[in-house]
This record gives sequence, C-alpha cells and structure tokens, in this order.
Amino acid sequence: MANHKSSVKRIRSNEAKHLTNKYQEKSTRTVIKKLRTTTDKKEAIALLPKVKSMLDKLAKKNVIHKNKASNLKSKLTKTVAALK
Repeated sequence: MANHKSSVKRIRSNEAKHLTNKYQEKSTRTVIKKLRTTTDKKEAIALLPKVKSMLDKLAKKNVIHKNKASNLKSKLTKTVAALK
C-alpha cells in the first residue's frame, strides 16, 4: 500500500478516471457496432458524425491512439459510402 498522502489520492483518482474511460470506450464501441450493422444509408449518415466525434474525444484523452481513431474513422466512412 502507498505510504504518502498524495499516492493514496493518485490511486483514488486513477480508479475514477479508469472507470470513466472504460465507460466511454465501451459506449463508442457499441455505437460503432450499430453503425456497421445498419443497412439504412440515411441513418448511417446521421450516425457517422457522432461516432467520429466520440473517437476524436477518446484520442484526445489518450484512451485510444490517434492513429487507431483515424483508421476507424476512415473505415467507417468507407462503410457508409458503400451503402445503397
């Protein structure tokens, strides 16, 4: 166990941040799955900016790597463009 007051506080704050990051990443994955499975082009076009925004926020906070966010955005854009 940590001996310093600041170490104990850091452990508490890290746990809180971990839970927040985990929740946001899981929410993003759920929306990505919904976007990939949709067959309606209008719905996909409406959902794409929301997904891109979520990915950018995760990358900005270093929850996911910025290149991973870019790759996902690119693939999702291609998926939406391929819909009829």
